[in-house]
Amino acid sequence: MHIGFIGLGLMGSEIAANLIKGGHQVTVWNRSPDKAAPLVAAGATLAATPAEAAAHPVVFSMLADDRALEAVAFGENGILSSGTPTIHVSLSTISVAIADRLTAAHAEAGQTYVSAPVFGRPLAAAAKKLFVVAAGPAEAVATCQPLFDAIGQRSFNLGETPHKANIVKLSGNFLIMTVIESLSEAMTLAGRYGVDKGPLLDVLTGTLFGSLVYEVYGKVLVEEAYEPAGFTLPLGFKDMNLVAEAAVAAGVPMPMLSLGRDRLIATMARERPELDWAAMAKTVEANAGK
Repeated sequence: MHIGFIGLGLMGSEIAANLIKGGHQVTVWNRSPDKAAPLVAAGATLAATPAEAAAHPVVFSMLADDRALEAVAFGENGILSSGTPTIHVSLSTISVAIADRLTAAHAEAGQTYVSAPVFGRPLAAAAKKLFVVAAGPAEAVATCQPLFDAIGQRSFNLGETPHKANIVKLSGNFLIMTVIESLSEAMTLAGRYGVDKGPLLDVLTGTLFGSLVYEVYGKVLVEEAYEPAGFTLPLGFKDMNLVAEAAVAAGVPMPMLSLGRDRLIATMARERPELDWAAMAKTVEANAGK
């Protein structure tokens, strides 16, 4: 299939590379064109504008936040101006509000919008081990399924309302934040009694908490491997703000979210922004006098 791909950051570049490896013709666009060089060398075509990248049956976007997605979709020479009946698949973690706006705008432009955020860090993206959570018109999702298969290990279909996929993604990221917080507290407590982080994690993941998120983030915490970041502190804070926005709109109190946001704010104030958001653990330890 001939597809477009917009946004070549840590995640986007790995996903686009796997689409090329899967035999698809990929036209890429990035705000900084130099990031496209490795993909062009691998067979991709470089587009001059987002609209050019969107002049294909499907165009993916993998962008940092609502503002970046809004610029690429609604801006001059944006996806909506391409004049083609493309299916726009947003892989990003975005707000419910922008997903609804994109759904309506694409329909008005004779295009289709699908939300398909992914669970997984850059290493998972490189290994084609992402989990894809998709929602949108059934025919469009079915068209995109071979592409999802080329980038992930499993896909989930949340139905025809795109923002449902986004709220599932936000809910999942909220839970990841709580795992980082609770593991950090448990490791700090155990450390005060002479139990190292590694053996503690072995017990936890070998008994009651043998799940991917505990294993992945537990390893980051044990090794204090906060850089290079798979997901930075500011991105984590951005996502928790999106969760808060959705919670306020729905009237859902989330006390643990308030704690996590405060922890992220404190960590961003005392650490460098390029650290992984698991560096929240450093603030937990500092508060315990370490």
